[in-house]
Amino acid sequence: MDTAADITAMRRAVRLAARGLGSTSPNPVVGCVVTDAAGQPVGEGFHQRAGGPHAEVHALREADDRARGGTAYVTLEPCNHTGRTGPCALALIEAGVARVEYAVGDPDPRATGGAATLRAAGIRTRQGLLADEAEAVNAAWLTSVRLGRPYVRWKYAATLDGRVAAADATSRWITSPESRADVHRLRAEADAVLVGSGTARADDPQLGVRGVEGATQPLRVVVDTEAAAVRPGARVLDDTAPTLVAVAEDADIAHLPAGAVLRLPRAAGGAGLDITALLAALHARSVRSVLLEGGPTLAGAFVAAGAVDSVVGYLAPVLLGAGPTALADAGITTISEALRLDVTETVRIGPDLRVTAVPARKGN
Repeated sequence: MDTAADITAMRRAVRLAARGLGSTSPNPVVGCVVTDAAGQPVGEGFHQRAGGPHAEVHALREADDRARGGTAYVTLEPCNHTGRTGPCALALIEAGVARVEYAVGDPDPRATGGAATLRAAGIRTRQGLLADEAEAVNAAWLTSVRLGRPYVRWKYAATLDGRVAAADATSRWITSPESRADVHRLRAEADAVLVGSGTARADDPQLGVRGVEGATQPLRVVVDTEAAAVRPGARVLDDTAPTLVAVAEDADIAHLPAGAVLRLPRAAGGAGLDITALLAALHARSVRSVLLEGGPTLAGAFVAAGAVDSVVGYLAPVLLGAGPTALADAGITTISEALRLDVTETVRIGPDLRVTAVPARKGN
């Protein structure tokens, strides 16, 4: 039975893991708390950057000899392989811990097996403590391993009646400065920020992260099927961060920097590009998480492709009554086909409401 101390320690490990969001890709985010033989916390750490020490190593270094006979609480099964760092399972064995609680099993076949190694060494090892919380914080990496594509978070800003722009196409600004600042936090957590040609043409966005200390700039991706929206001098082509312009295989790209072009097949039986091919190409470039920032047409294509893993909507206390809605055609023709969502969080951001939801599990 899980004790209050067990839950407290693992919840702390989950919070530590979240500190690595945006800086560990293509590796997972992981947190670890070590307690001594009496159950007192003596060390903690998180995976801070790809290629750097893992969470267990940071925590064990802080704990030093006090880890002997104690417990390690880890959000992901300790790894069992040697890459740029050594296996964490071995580090825990050498530290002399008596028990390991880990939340989520490692689905990566290259690294799994750590739990079996720990048990073989006589360490009491158990999976599942706060698994849902640990899954949520590590959703991007887990999705990328399990599905072989990046995790996609669709973000939009709208009025209470669901409009993302007025009838004359003006949209700046629907939401508050506080909400716009919060979006930069989402960008900082993502490997790539993705928009469509409509957004590129209307807003000339720069898509960089601002106001987040120490942030790694994400890859900027524009889906510009006909190579007509991104022109020389576009802000997305500046030197803030790398950029990819995804275009159709037969598009004229003479005006685009050669290194910024990603050619992809067109969508079968429809406008735009093949979303599955786009995500596969990004995954091959070590992109594990995508922040989809619009617009409605591109969001509809992702929903139709079954490629939206979470939705973050910023709703402003504003009414327009006309203008484009947040989501365009997503291939849904009847209420029984609606994409049902489970709301996981609602938060006030300045005067706005931020709603986070994930696709409901089948059968819910």
